[in-house]
Amino acid sequence: MPVKYLPLTPAPWLVALMLAVSSLAAAQVEPLAGLDDYISQAMTTFQVPGVAVAVVKDGKVVLAKGYGVRKLGEPAKVDEHTLFGIGSNTKAFTTAALAMLVDEGRIGWDDRVVERLPGFQMYDPYVTHEMTIRDLLTHRSGMGLGEGDLLFFPPSDYTSAQIIQKLRYMKPASSFRSKYAYDNLLYMAAGEIVPAVTGKPWSDTIRERIFKPLGMNDSNTSVTELLPGTNFATPHSLVEGKLTPIPLTGIDNTAPAGAINSSVSDMAKWIMAQLDGGVIGGTTQRLFSQARNREMWSPQTIVPVSDPPPALAPVRTNFAAYGLGWGLREYRGRKYVGHTGGLPGYVSQVALIPEMKLGVVVLTNQEATGLFLSIILHVLDRYMGAGEYDWVKVHAELMEKQKADAAETERKQAAARPADSKPALPLEKYAGAYLDAWYGAINIALQEGKLVMRFSHTPALTGDLEHWQYDTFKVRWRDRSLGADAFVTFSLNAEGGIKEATMKPVSPLTDFSYDFQDLTIVPVEKK
Repeated sequence: MPVKYLPLTPAPWLVALMLAVSSLAAAQVEPLAGLDDYISQAMTTFQVPGVAVAVVKDGKVVLAKGYGVRKLGEPAKVDEHTLFGIGSNTKAFTTAALAMLVDEGRIGWDDRVVERLPGFQMYDPYVTHEMTIRDLLTHRSGMGLGEGDLLFFPPSDYTSAQIIQKLRYMKPASSFRSKYAYDNLLYMAAGEIVPAVTGKPWSDTIRERIFKPLGMNDSNTSVTELLPGTNFATPHSLVEGKLTPIPLTGIDNTAPAGAINSSVSDMAKWIMAQLDGGVIGGTTQRLFSQARNREMWSPQTIVPVSDPPPALAPVRTNFAAYGLGWGLREYRGRKYVGHTGGLPGYVSQVALIPEMKLGVVVLTNQEATGLFLSIILHVLDRYMGAGEYDWVKVHAELMEKQKADAAETERKQAAARPADSKPALPLEKYAGAYLDAWYGAINIALQEGKLVMRFSHTPALTGDLEHWQYDTFKVRWRDRSLGADAFVTFSLNAEGGIKEATMKPVSPLTDFSYDFQDLTIVPVEKK
């Protein structure tokens, strides 16, 4: 039967059909429709004052926009150029700077660290000798989760050099290269490789070799650059249930692990270069080679996975790993490359689906991870044609369950303690100078009949010791924005004096960077 050609002027019924199909296709390929309302709902649910979102698809920025306000109670709006602390999303920048040096043949991923940082030393001599630059970037050193973070968080007066020197006193939690445990200090050490090789500070290298070529003109590497009048979002936290603006947190002493401040306008340029294998948009130049790009997105350390709660079934993954500065997993059958970032009052996430040339960035000025997770997953679902899923509802319910579970844990703790127990010693016997091998000096003083604990290098860690049971006290930090009260338990020696004190967080929701459990506090002998 011969093929009939359509007339140049279609019949009316065909025009109607074509318009209907066109409208249906448009509905299917418009993934950002209704996103503003979705974000507004999420902000209300999670009590977040300000959010900025960027979406990149096929080498183009399809969204770079701010929502809400920079500071609660003030009119200044968040826009695409508003700066937020991106926290650990900084780690990918540090890795990229090292990748450039690998491309230039100035270092290798498997160079031993002691060859580049002669003073570098871990607790175990074998680990000191064998640790490579790759090991610094892959969270497999044997250190415990967040071990040593108290050296810089809350902000301390320790220098980067002093923090590196203290690594030798931190006892491993597992054997070398056997287990994934996220850390920050070794990323700071990795950042020190840059000046050791180039003679230029890490911050200068990031500005000159990444920010400037990409046109990331908003971004900087220190909160000291967030001056009054600057377009930046004030951090916020729920302080004993009330949403409150809090001071900026300076972590210049561990900058390569988390100190960058950026905007979604700039981060869109960053993820475009990532998705394009290191190519600087609109040019033939590169930040790093495609080979380095593949290495950074290749599994280096296996991360254990388990089935999520039923409500989170869509995020179930068959694998998870950490690459070089990036987390790796799958989402709905596609490779997912991403990272989160957190600082007091800021949380953020970068998510890339390389197969789709798709990238999403969410920056916030409140510590509500449910918000950025909901937005990221909503946008990815839309582009993947996965249908609607109420991520805001799911994450809000999970957040409330976590809070309820934590409250129940604390209730059981209180119910189990003997209310009539007493300390073994008079309060003045607990007062004195103490020392932890890696943190340093900690003082406990008796003031107006109460014990007060002070971490000598961390002003925010000043708190009142309230008797809990037997020789265990609860330290209640005077800065209530910390949300990190801890138990302090004293052990006695055979002579009835204090042998040592140990600590652990009270709430299971305490941020892992408050690694009180890694301290062993011993009294300083009086001369």
